[in-house]
Amino acid sequence: MTVYITSGTLDFLKTIKAKYPAEKIMMMSSANGALLFHETARKTVFNEPRKYEVFESIGEMSGEGFVVMKNLPVTPEGHPIFEHHLKNQSRKLEGTPGFIALRGLRPLASNTYIIMIVWTDEKSFEDWHVTNSFLEGDKNNPENDDLPNIFESAPYISSYTIED
Repeated sequence: MTVYITSGTLDFLKTIKAKYPAEKIMMMSSANGALLFHETARKTVFNEPRKYEVFESIGEMSGEGFVVMKNLPVTPEGHPIFEHHLKNQSRKLEGTPGFIALRGLRPLASNTYIIMIVWTDEKSFEDWHVTNSFLEGDKNNPENDDLPNIFESAPYISSYTIED
């Protein structure tokens, strides 16, 4: 499965989404802008998207929710370590109140991976973020000192609301 992401103004992206009702395209927005997320096994309908291969998938993407995307610039040597670690840690989210879906996205034209987690709402994410299970899981985070340095630079987080 491949994911294509394109950014733009909300109005412009709405026109693109409306042209392709049969495609699995989700509109997401935040105070800083909007994006379209196209998950498909076929070619994308976007002109110049960012391209990712899905290497980890839990749950079904739906037309609603709060999305947190953690963007992690990983060194080429660190790719297999990072993917192995995420696959081992991601299943811990299943059964968490408010959790809907997770996608681990391998970049096809850069080194910035995306861990995308969809929650029912922002409160569910915040509740999970402060729980002991999150803190326990964070001890095994690839960004900690227990693993070799596999990051090119600091990660950053962006969040969106699904507009469908």
